[in-house]
Amino acid sequence: MVSMSASRFLRPLHPLHAILLAFPFPLFLGALLSDIAYWKSFQVQWANFSSWLIAGGLLVGAFAALWALIDLLRSGAARRKHVAIYFAVLLTTWVLGFFNALVHGKDAFAVMPEGLYLSAVVALLALAASWMGYSGFQSREVE
Repeated sequence: MVSMSASRFLRPLHPLHAILLAFPFPLFLGALLSDIAYWKSFQVQWANFSSWLIAGGLLVGAFAALWALIDLLRSGAARRKHVAIYFAVLLTTWVLGFFNALVHGKDAFAVMPEGLYLSAVVALLALAASWMGYSGFQSREVE
């Protein structure tokens, strides 16, 4: 007889944490797209859009990282490694996003090219954090 083992997650992502995690990636991706538009058009308003999008990503990302930190402190030994990696990715996203905000505080075209590069790295890290959060990476599977 064939036995099928159904796996389930012990603790999926909390719905409020999922809402907080839904914002940083689109905001940081929008900042990257605004930086690309600024790089191609030299219209200063694109740099302003990028700065505001980065600020929004940092604001919501801070709450998502705080939630992940609390989850890390409350998690058991079996989940701690996965939750620590998830928190480290969120924290790295936030720290590099903060440096990106400082770079975008410069005048006009002085933002380029490091602002564009930082925006690309932060958007990729935000994608990785979202992927980890929504895929249940921080949860341990039970068979």
